Amino acid sequence: MTVDLIVPLLYLILAGAYLLVMPVIVVFYLKWRWYTASSIERLLMYFLVFFFFPGLLVLSPVLNFRPRRRTIEA
Repeated sequence: MTVDLIVPLLYLILAGAYLLVMPVIVVFYLKWRWYTASSIERLLMYFLVFFFFPGLLVLSPVLNFRPRRRTIEA
């Protein structure tokens, strides 16, 4: 491969990772840890949502997780 093909391919790989791969990982991480996270971990979650916001917007019509049903103990 020549340098002319490596640079656009690298941009394509990085854009795909930023817009598709990492937001999917972030969404599943949020779904897994949302109700049990500590305050520092929640700060990390907010940062990840802020950092990968464009990718989360791209995936939001496809990935839609409903919140868990609350159990009220009497």
